[in-house]
Amino acid sequence: MRVVFMGTPDFAVASLNALVNAGHEVAAVVTQPDRPKGRGNKLAFPEVKERALELGFPVHQPDSVKDEAFLDLLRGYNPDVIVVVAFGRILPQAVLDLPKYGCVNVHGSLLPQYRGAAPIQRAVLDGLKETGVTTMRMDIGMDTGDMLLQAALPITDEDTTGTMFDKLAELGGQLLVDTLAGLEAGAIVPQKQDDAKATHAARILKEDEVIHWENAAEHIFCQIRGLAPAPGAYTMWEGQRLKLWKARLNNRETGAQPGTVVEIGKDFLLVQTGKGCLEVLELQPAGKKAMPAKAFANGAGVNTGIVFGELYE
Repeated sequence: MRVVFMGTPDFAVASLNALVNAGHEVAAVVTQPDRPKGRGNKLAFPEVKERALELGFPVHQPDSVKDEAFLDLLRGYNPDVIVVVAFGRILPQAVLDLPKYGCVNVHGSLLPQYRGAAPIQRAVLDGLKETGVTTMRMDIGMDTGDMLLQAALPITDEDTTGTMFDKLAELGGQLLVDTLAGLEAGAIVPQKQDDAKATHAARILKEDEVIHWENAAEHIFCQIRGLAPAPGAYTMWEGQRLKLWKARLNNRETGAQPGTVVEIGKDFLLVQTGKGCLEVLELQPAGKKAMPAKAFANGAGVNTGIVFGELYE
């Protein structure tokens, strides 16, 4: 097929690669404008732009996808399909109606679950044991289009949002190729979503990052994994933030106040929660690099009995 590809972050790169490897003709790539990034606040290319330039594709970065000049540009490419993966913009009806096979989106959840901006993060945060990807034919709504294909993937206790992003990106690329083949062959019957079963995956907010130790250990464990590798879940100690990056569940009950360090083990700090304990394995003090919990305890003089999270920001 002749494809115009729309995508922005690293998650979309796997789908672009999959299209190329499957022999599709990528006529052009559309991505978000360059944005300031890093401490130097220098303009940086979106990951999709970097890959598209490596592959030699024309790249367009419109300020508005509703501009008539942009619509004329798309019409000039005469695509059979527009593939949209984490593009970050709502497309107008004029774009949705342009290609023969419509606009096909790769979404990082098993729709209608987790419509919205943060489906992968929310699945890990909520402690799901399974998620997946869905290809759909886009409509004017937010992730409400008819479903084409789905593929599921387990979420293990070792998985973080980072590992699931990588796994789902690759799975999404494979599913996209299967979807385009099925559409071209007339072998896919689009399925309407059941709106009654829909859930919303809201963007990650600042308050999502704060660890409240009165919550159950399972909840905090999922919070730590769901916010890794960014922005990170944190607790307060002596007026500074401590970001927690790795932990293990422990069913022990000590009767201590939630947030209390009740044991310093060989490779962990055992912290009492509202239900069960959490073994903190890796953390990061403000302004420093991430480190093993035992190294932090030795360097900071942490002893049993100290209480994390006494002050929340």
